[in-house]
Amino acid sequence: MTPEGIEPRLLINGKLVEASDKKTFPLYNPTTREKIADVPEASEEDTNAAVAAAKAAFPSWSALSPIQRGQCFKKLADLIREAHDELAYLEAISMGQPVSRYHDSYWAAAEFDYYSEAWLRPQGTTSLHTPGFVNMTFRQPYGVVAAIIPWNFPLGFFAKKTAPALMAGNTVVLKSSEKAPLTLHDQSAKVATLVEKAGFPPGVLNIISGHGPLSGAILSSHMDVRVVTFTGSVRTGRQIQMAAAKSNLKNVLLELGGKTPAVIFEDADLKKASEETRFSIQYNSGQVCMANSRIYVQESIADRFISLFKEKFAAVRAGDPTNKDTNHGPLADEAQYTTVTNYIEEGKKTGTLLHGGNGGLQHLNGYFVEPTIFTNTPENARIVKEEIFGPVVVINTFKSEEEVIQKANDSEYGLYASVYTKNLDRAMRMAKAFEAGTVSINCASPSLAPDMPFGGYKASGIGREGWICGLDNYLETKTVLMKVDSASQ
Repeated sequence: MTPEGIEPRLLINGKLVEASDKKTFPLYNPTTREKIADVPEASEEDTNAAVAAAKAAFPSWSALSPIQRGQCFKKLADLIREAHDELAYLEAISMGQPVSRYHDSYWAAAEFDYYSEAWLRPQGTTSLHTPGFVNMTFRQPYGVVAAIIPWNFPLGFFAKKTAPALMAGNTVVLKSSEKAPLTLHDQSAKVATLVEKAGFPPGVLNIISGHGPLSGAILSSHMDVRVVTFTGSVRTGRQIQMAAAKSNLKNVLLELGGKTPAVIFEDADLKKASEETRFSIQYNSGQVCMANSRIYVQESIADRFISLFKEKFAAVRAGDPTNKDTNHGPLADEAQYTTVTNYIEEGKKTGTLLHGGNGGLQHLNGYFVEPTIFTNTPENARIVKEEIFGPVVVINTFKSEEEVIQKANDSEYGLYASVYTKNLDRAMRMAKAFEAGTVSINCASPSLAPDMPFGGYKASGIGREGWICGLDNYLETKTVLMKVDSASQ
């Protein structure tokens, strides 16, 4: 596949279409800064049409048995796996994720495989505790679900949002990010085409592209949308929640930003800790919500840890993300590049620049930012407090357990936290004390367990996602009371 052959389209009511008003927005390759596609900008008419199609498809889709719905899931999972190489290429030229690190196709396929057979778990309850009654609960789908996904792992989040919603019997309108639409919208390949091949009826799953202030805002306030699920920034999450409240009080599920702390105690395996925390902040060029952008190291081992970390951070191979030898690609676009480099310049004023910090990799043409380390940075500095979403890490020191807990929790975010120690009692004290939705012990993000709940404390989100709890997010609970007459005399 070449960029010349890319033709993104919207998927509305089972058809691949251009925007109704023919409007598009340009998509640039972040490695070369060259335009690679004109992407349809879903209009108000398109967004409303997608919701109308989902609403019309809901009765027949929800009436199918879960086994029938699951057949489409299994086919889609197989098709996604078969398209791995094409999907990896599209992601590399769209937002810069190296093909050597691309796993979204396997993640997405696993989601659809799991939910194809997970329908047995959510069941209603019965009760005979009210004399003269047999009472029960039903678990029923809401109707139309709007899913708004981020650009850093679009195919993975596509599956994470749509698979449980669809298996529960809902229909879906998904809005992709304007920064990374190709794996979902390119008609020559990808998911918009595979959905039809997998046998999903028209209108059950609609996929639109565009900017948040237009299509995203319409979905958040649409009176026919009953649930909105979003992964992205805190700022946008607040806007979605307000729009949902002002419209029809639709249910809202939010996975938002993070500022993950990783705490390294003096008894930790420093080689392992330095490698894993380095990978966490450098993976996908730091464009990961749970990347450990704050590392706290106990004073007695700080010099040794920092030396190991710097050595590993400096060894990354930046370059063309379509090259299998590359493990460090560019940032997604010019806006993200500007944001990250501005934070680096701000960091130079408040902390000690230990490595990197030159803004970009000057020998490369694209939006590359070299891995950057700051030390001795005040806890109230912007680069400590705010989510940067780039390969920039602050390494500070601590003396006591109590001190580091206070520093780690002094944040509006609470998505993920890590601790490295061989002391089991200390590890569990830290796990209990962290104000975070996920805590990893002797490992770092992006370590996760698909069958465990994932979500954030504080401003990092509302609700939990994951295999065990995923279906519950998309099922209403209805109580049914049945009066039973006593036997006739």
